[in-house]
Amino acid sequence: MNKYLFLIALLPLAGCGGSAPDAGESMPASEASSETPPAAAMAEPSAPDFAAILDAQPEEVKARYQYRDPAGTMAFFGVEPGMTVVEALPGGGWYSKLLLPYIGENGVLIGADYPYAMFEANPRTTPERLESKKTWVADWTAQAEGWRMDGYAPVKAFQMAELPADMEGTADAVLFIRALHNLARWEEASGSLSSAVNDAYKVLKPGGIVGVIQHEARPDMPDDWAGGQNGYLKRDFVIARMEEAGFEFVEASEMHANPNDVPTTDDVVWRLPPSLSGSDDNPELRAERQAIGESNRMTLKFRKPAA
Repeated sequence: MNKYLFLIALLPLAGCGGSAPDAGESMPASEASSETPPAAAMAEPSAPDFAAILDAQPEEVKARYQYRDPAGTMAFFGVEPGMTVVEALPGGGWYSKLLLPYIGENGVLIGADYPYAMFEANPRTTPERLESKKTWVADWTAQAEGWRMDGYAPVKAFQMAELPADMEGTADAVLFIRALHNLARWEEASGSLSSAVNDAYKVLKPGGIVGVIQHEARPDMPDDWAGGQNGYLKRDFVIARMEEAGFEFVEASEMHANPNDVPTTDDVVWRLPPSLSGSDDNPELRAERQAIGESNRMTLKFRKPAA
């Protein structure tokens, strides 16, 4: 299955804390010529080694590499050390914990949660959860600070539809990794998708990149099934919404495609790993779904026009 082999040379995006990047070492004074300018006598700091960061993760994180391919994903999106990266729906930090050491202290990681109005529109949102969203920015920032080590990127956060003015035009990349289906699902009730995509446009510098990884519905599936409520969206729909917001479609990759994922209209994406929803009491069904692997996903790259 050709999916997330985690080759990443950039990131993304949500695992466990990575190792700090190796710092460059100064040339010993005894080896430096007395005529050598001080700047030239110092070795250049080495760039963070993403392969080493990936290798340092716990086994439960590494188990997802075959599906998430963080190394290949970051390379495709062009995420590099020193960038300011917005990660939509960072959750418990699987991608965040990879990005923090990779983009490093010269970069910034910005978490972005769903719009508050989206949670209000969802009748299944409990009062307690709704209340917790009022302090999400401060709470997530404090949590992410606990993942940081020396040399890691500083962290910031905002809630979609409430982008602070001082963040506008500051980001190099925005990552929507399996984050668009809920935004699309609640668009009519709350404007959630529009506000999220518009914020992505505003937060990016001219020429900045949006990277999308999203559970992909086959083109022949009914539109009313592929509206996000089952986890899947159509590629044409995502491209159209991004272009309506002013983004240019750059290219697509099949690195996260899974031809074995062929859902029917009775299926939801959460039937597959890692959730395996609905198969707890059916070992044969569970094994069948594990054999399919994680969902078929589109991988799309967009750019904010440079001028």
